[in-house]
Amino acid sequence: MKREFDFSPSFLKKAGKLLQKNPQLDPIYENTLNKLINDPFDSRLHTHLLTGNLRGRYACSLTHELRIVFTLSGNIIHLLDIGSHDDVY
Repeated sequence: MKREFDFSPSFLKKAGKLLQKNPQLDPIYENTLNKLINDPFDSRLHTHLLTGNLRGRYACSLTHELRIVFTLSGNIIHLLDIGSHDDVY
C-alpha cells in the first residue's frame, strides 16, 4: 500500500522551527519520515498508541527526546505534532 503524508499547519510550523534551531536534525528527521511512510510500525520508530486525551493517536520517536504524533486513516499518515515528550503529551 502506497502511503502519503498529510502535514497539519501546526506540525509544519513546529517542525520548521525545530529544524531551524537544530539543523543537525535534518537527516534524522528525513530518515524518520522515510521509515514512517514505509512502515509506521517499524520497530526502530518505537511507535505506540496513545491514551487519555490523545486516545486514537500514535507517537513515534524522532530522537530519544523528540516525538512525532500522528493518526492513520487508510493510506494517509496525518502528522499532527512534533516536539519534546513534555511538549506533545
